[in-house]
Amino acid sequence: MLTDRNLLNPKFEGYKLDIRDNSVTCHGLQYTATQSTVSTTSPLSFQEVQSRITHNHISVAPNDSRAVYIDAQYRVILVELHPVETTPSFRAVYELPSPIKSQNGAHVHEYPSATFLSSSEVFVSDGSGLLYILRDSGLSVSFQLLGIYELPQSTPFRVHSISKTHSDDAIIILSSRMYTASASAPGHRTAIDFDIWAAKFSLPIPAPVDGTVQKLDIAWQRRGLAVPIHVAYDESRRAFMLVGESAYGPVEAPVVPPYNPSPEEMAPIPRTNENLDATALEALKPPPYSWTQTSDSVTVVFPLPSSTPTNMIKVTFSQQTLTLHVQTNIAPDVPLPRYSTERLWGGISTSTSMWTWDREGEHHVGLLTLHLDKQHEGTRWPHVFAASGSSPEQPDVPETLDPSELWNIRESLEKYTTALNSGEDASGLGLGSGLPSLATGEMDEEVDNSIGRAAQLTWVGEDGSVPSWASQSSTLPSRLLSTELPGSGSGNSLIVKNGIDGTVFVLESASSSEQPPKWTHTSTFSALSFVLASKTDTRFTYHVPSQAVFAFDNGIRDRAGNVYVYRAAPPTEKWGKQAVLTLGQGGSLLGVGAIKTEHKTVLLCLTENELVLINDIVS
Repeated sequence: MLTDRNLLNPKFEGYKLDIRDNSVTCHGLQYTATQSTVSTTSPLSFQEVQSRITHNHISVAPNDSRAVYIDAQYRVILVELHPVETTPSFRAVYELPSPIKSQNGAHVHEYPSATFLSSSEVFVSDGSGLLYILRDSGLSVSFQLLGIYELPQSTPFRVHSISKTHSDDAIIILSSRMYTASASAPGHRTAIDFDIWAAKFSLPIPAPVDGTVQKLDIAWQRRGLAVPIHVAYDESRRAFMLVGESAYGPVEAPVVPPYNPSPEEMAPIPRTNENLDATALEALKPPPYSWTQTSDSVTVVFPLPSSTPTNMIKVTFSQQTLTLHVQTNIAPDVPLPRYSTERLWGGISTSTSMWTWDREGEHHVGLLTLHLDKQHEGTRWPHVFAASGSSPEQPDVPETLDPSELWNIRESLEKYTTALNSGEDASGLGLGSGLPSLATGEMDEEVDNSIGRAAQLTWVGEDGSVPSWASQSSTLPSRLLSTELPGSGSGNSLIVKNGIDGTVFVLESASSSEQPPKWTHTSTFSALSFVLASKTDTRFTYHVPSQAVFAFDNGIRDRAGNVYVYRAAPPTEKWGKQAVLTLGQGGSLLGVGAIKTEHKTVLLCLTENELVLINDIVS
């Protein structure tokens, strides 16, 4: 996944509230939804809790104005929108038998889930281990039951997706907790793995012969450490894409959890001819300068030996370059900067730009400060120099966001030179801190790392083989911020974190099944990661490529949830549009999806007591 710099927006300043006449209508539910159908005395892993929080309780039909959910009494409720008035109607089309609760707690039940094969065929899981295939024959109010199926050992499972393949079959993707004899023992605590099942059905699905429960025809199986975040089928490559916080390998291969060494185990092991002391000092070495900016200026601070005479400092500005030479007859402890007509990232006004030299005699290090006036006011510089990050001699120096911390480079360099002269290992382990000291306090790492989810891609062919062009798995270049809004497209687009932005990558179709995946950066939601960091109760984050990102926070009994809509802005715009819409008064948000009618796309938001419809939000 390569980022297109032309689609990034260094001028972007933020989002402005866009007051639109979006049609938000709330419709009370005759058949109330719930997230209380699953109760268990068995302990849940963190991955299971996270999966249940983000479980989408509503499923939309492809290219049709239908959706289904399972209500509190295990009835399958069909939602249909009027093609012109877009008002919903509700119909109970099938009643699932109430699952029998396990007495020993050996099996943890899942939420009921469903997926459409077509507008008239829906596959429904009751969450306790049975899969019901229902068909709308159009002859009665209820749907026709085509069959009941289960996994081996009657394991409870969750439905993720179903797809038609080139061999005129349908493959449904399920996930379940893996159970072993020791793990099923009461009170036994162990690491939990998750199985991914691909069950195959021949099309057309025949009418039922009797009411017996049949075993699913398993085409392939994978195993990982987490429930998949997203599952999509790439028809052009005849392969399934599993996105999760874990790789999904063959069942025969052991699942290796990530290993976190203890501090006592983090002693460095030297390689041949490796000097660990030099490595530690290099990690401690601060960047060559520190910098910050405003809308109309850039301030750059270089540390120099405080003994440097002013007449030994030569600074020359041009509209596009900087020349900086420092001469001294004494071998300095502090490395001296040297730039010869080095191209700046942006243009500057030479007549108003200047420099100052602060020796600070009580310090070993003085500060040379350049005050650069931007030629184009309002342009945000991502770097000081155009070649930043291109070589070890021109490192990528992050901006110091708090100007009051700009001068910390002095203390950072003094600490480095002290360690250089004394041989002290300031890191304590010979490993270095991995972060320049001027950045200490500049970023909240806990908040920054909590935005999005670390994710990996695993490709599996229709027959369960690993495609010739695929490795076992690959890690996304950054944290996953959003997947595609259910019902709005193929599902083959992702948004990943890029600094404070969110970059949209779309999987291109292949000319043959042997062509490797190619992800194209198509658009950027500027400052998306930054604005999502302020949302503390986000339950779902979805997007429609090149149009909008939707962040849904959860409602509670006495407070409605909201959806925050961030519109895509062209790279030349300084401001984007944001909308905030209240999702009725129906309690907790349970699921969302998009339904396409003849004239428009409608956003469905299922709460415990209402169905909220939002018009004119997606084209």
